[in-house]
Amino acid sequence: MARFHAVENPTFQRAMRLISAITNANPAQITTTFDHDYETGDIVRLHVPRWFGMRRADKQVGTITVTGTDTFTIDIDTTQFNAFSIPAPVPWYVDSYPSVTPVGEIAANLGGATQNVLPY
Repeated sequence: MARFHAVENPTFQRAMRLISAITNANPAQITTTFDHDYETGDIVRLHVPRWFGMRRADKQVGTITVTGTDTFTIDIDTTQFNAFSIPAPVPWYVDSYPSVTPVGEIAANLGGATQNVLPY
């Protein structure tokens, strides 16, 4: 898994995180490969390449509830999806890894956005 990267401390926004597990549950629980730094109410999009099963979760968008530093639930019912799995070892031809990317958040989560620093 050393070939895959995610920015651990992003400068401007919550960053994409790599996924190490997704449960077949309602709501689904997602585990990331390191601390996600997300907040309850963030809206995220899942990316699940075909090599990792659970293809029906790919491109799904949902609101999360943080359950731990590297876990959260998402309001997506995955009980009828194929199981998520990581092939071991990851084949050489796999060019992307399962990830979660923030695409929005509840406005109450915005704490530091008090000054516009753009030049226009």
